[in-house]
Amino acid sequence: MSHDLHESLRDNVRILGDSLGRTIADDLGEAFVDRIEAIRAFAKRGRSGDAQGRRELIEYLRRLPDRDLLPVTRAFNQFLNLANIAEQHYRARFRRVEDYKPGSQPVLGELLARARASGYSAQALVETLAGMRVELVLTAHPTEVIRRTLIQKYDAIDDCLTTIEASGEYPERASRAQGRLEELISQAWHTDEIRHERPSPVDEAKWGFAVIENSLWQAVPDFHRDLDNLLLEEAGERLPLDAAPLRFASWMGGDRDGNPNVTAKVTREVLLLGRWMAADLYLRDLEQLKAELSMWKANSALKAEVGDVAEPYRALLKRLAARVEATRDWAKACLDGRPYEGGPIIENRDQLYAPLLTCYRSLCDVGLDTIANGVLLDTLRRVAVFGVTLTKLDIRQDAARHAQVFEELSDYLGLGNYREWDEARRQAFLLEELASNRPLIPRRWECSTETHEVLDTFRVIAREQREALGTYIISMAGQPSDVLAVALLMKEVGGDVRLPIAPLFETLADLDRAGEVIDQLLALPGYRALAGDSQEVMIGYSDSAKDAGQLAAAWAQYRAQETLVAVCERHGVDLTLFHGRGGTVGRGGGPAHAAILSQPPGSVNGSLRVTEQGEMIRFKFGQPDIALRSMEIYACAVLEASLLPPPAPKPEWREEMDRLAGIAHRGYVGVVRENPDFVPYFRAVTPEGSLGRLPLGSRPTKRRQDGGVETLRAIPWIFAWTQTRLMLPAWLGSGEAFATRLAEEGGLERLREMRAHWPFFGTYLDMLEMLLAKADVEIAAYYEHRLVDEPALLELGAALRERFGRLNQGLLEILDQRELLEGTPLIRQAIEVRNPYIDPLHGLQAELLQRNRDADGAISPELSRALMVTMAGISAGLRNTG
Repeated sequence: MSHDLHESLRDNVRILGDSLGRTIADDLGEAFVDRIEAIRAFAKRGRSGDAQGRRELIEYLRRLPDRDLLPVTRAFNQFLNLANIAEQHYRARFRRVEDYKPGSQPVLGELLARARASGYSAQALVETLAGMRVELVLTAHPTEVIRRTLIQKYDAIDDCLTTIEASGEYPERASRAQGRLEELISQAWHTDEIRHERPSPVDEAKWGFAVIENSLWQAVPDFHRDLDNLLLEEAGERLPLDAAPLRFASWMGGDRDGNPNVTAKVTREVLLLGRWMAADLYLRDLEQLKAELSMWKANSALKAEVGDVAEPYRALLKRLAARVEATRDWAKACLDGRPYEGGPIIENRDQLYAPLLTCYRSLCDVGLDTIANGVLLDTLRRVAVFGVTLTKLDIRQDAARHAQVFEELSDYLGLGNYREWDEARRQAFLLEELASNRPLIPRRWECSTETHEVLDTFRVIAREQREALGTYIISMAGQPSDVLAVALLMKEVGGDVRLPIAPLFETLADLDRAGEVIDQLLALPGYRALAGDSQEVMIGYSDSAKDAGQLAAAWAQYRAQETLVAVCERHGVDLTLFHGRGGTVGRGGGPAHAAILSQPPGSVNGSLRVTEQGEMIRFKFGQPDIALRSMEIYACAVLEASLLPPPAPKPEWREEMDRLAGIAHRGYVGVVRENPDFVPYFRAVTPEGSLGRLPLGSRPTKRRQDGGVETLRAIPWIFAWTQTRLMLPAWLGSGEAFATRLAEEGGLERLREMRAHWPFFGTYLDMLEMLLAKADVEIAAYYEHRLVDEPALLELGAALRERFGRLNQGLLEILDQRELLEGTPLIRQAIEVRNPYIDPLHGLQAELLQRNRDADGAISPELSRALMVTMAGISAGLRNTG
């Protein structure tokens, strides 16, 4: 990175920080700003290695009166959010900094040139891109801590930075933008950053649709326009009009796994909201097209459609706009629960696409290609990607809920108890009923509320257009019968709609058995008749890491994919792997390009589905320029993995990973599952108990309210450890694995060889390095000092920090580095810039947690809010929530 790039980022951080300081001074006075500066100075001294500075910081924070705790936490939280805006702005301007690793992010043009040099024809590249099916699945996992109203203000602040930078010789423009910047930062300071209520699933879906409206609606045609220009240079032709290499799906309003708030009624409402929003957005496009397509020259097909009129394009577009407007009115009537009395509506993609295509072909036929390939082509691209529903809505439900349906049904029909049957008997029953022409479910059957809700979900599926829906995902799937049960419910209740059914393998045992399960499933003629020659399988990252530890889980995920690829090839079935990744390293997160290229050869064969969760949606797709770059990264990675896949690992590397994963798994389980002091330590030292009060998402933080770590969802599990900076889920067990090999002859050489030549292992080490750089055992020790007094728990904490230190030393030895992030100075700089602002929030959080416990959970609303703000601020500073 050049010096100028660093300066650009630093300048914007300073501009925003100075403006925030003036805003706080206007509100609370210069003396309060001096207090904030004193705290920051102590934190900076502490970070420079001055132990006295760290002690003075803690003492200063502990002496703060209650009335100052909330405004102090708010000040540091706001600065960290403004620093993120500056960084996002920088990423949007300089396209090669997705992971801040110089040279690591190819642009699409360079990749196409490499593919040509490797022997691929221009036509092959066009065909590969046209046939690519990458779906980015937006999910509402509760990791977005920032309110939508603040996100909108932050986007406007970003616009001001753009104007200031572009003002050049027009200082008055810069002055106006600076004034607007001051206004927006003041608005943000005077806005409550913490929601008072949890968002409903419908609220979450509206937030997802807003990302499409405000960012992706523009980014999608921009992406295709850039891609077309590259292909015109390389191959002399554009991408086919109906091609959509990247599409979007959603879980918002469809993911009912463990979320009782997602009901059939909610799913129906979200589907209608998608139809309404799509119609509204297309109406804006059509209004622009009607204004611009005033030409009179037309081909015979268009004239036959509209007659001999002066402005044939406008005539056809006016007719289409009336139908789209009727569609919007119909969706609104359905949402309001009143009858619709208007004209015919748009029911599927083709009804919208065909009239636009008629206009496009006519313009080309009469020599007006330049006009055809303008805004009209942009709209055609949007229709290809978004259809008439904006996203495809996936449905997800736990396998146990489907088994409950058949347990109740088998009991009611006098067939025995489905849950007590073995797998062979379950399969035989389900396959027989799948082949039967008679209905299985009695019309007047009075089932439980839970079973009724499952059946109502399939009734919603039955009433929908097929293109509105994505995949039916079965969480905690473990047997072929889990998939057959959904297929039978779809046949019995789902009408003519047949969705792809994807089992989700998410524990270590299930990942190890995934290939066997799919092999058995595809060998069943009754299932193959339904599924055809394609199968989707979802790989769970979050729960497998919580279950087995990060290293063992990562290797299990890799091996499961290899096996699934081989099984599907043997059965002649096209496999689509669906990666359930989170934002953090502990949940499979990390730079998308590196993650995709580290998958097994053949697992990314032109098709990929991947979740984009919580705050990562905003970081990757919240603004058009960032969204455009993120789409290019995905297209690059999938194209490269398909055409120029990484080499298969050597047998000795596989043996090495088997051994490393085994040692790491034993180390992880020995602490998390087998040490009786671990759960009490976790609850004492982290803010886990307070997380339930932070209204992040619509889903409960626990699957059950009793029990230990296994009842916690993966997100709050990782969130809690991130808050204390120990980051334990992402590294525990790895240290023992590496230390064992480093102590043996040839171990270091083998690990370095794997790092250099095997993308899977190299990417794992890169993610671990970034994670360790964000961790801070001194901060973790302070939480322990303030919140823990039992000797056994203190002993465990010391042992965990010692493990961390050994892992840190071992990793540096493998990487042949003196310090972490030597090769990624911008990430190191970003962490160093934030630390003096995050450290006070850690000190305040530990203090507030102790005061809360002293008051038996009855601290004042002001202090409770301050505690919530510390969580939001630390999340913003580390840019990782769950």
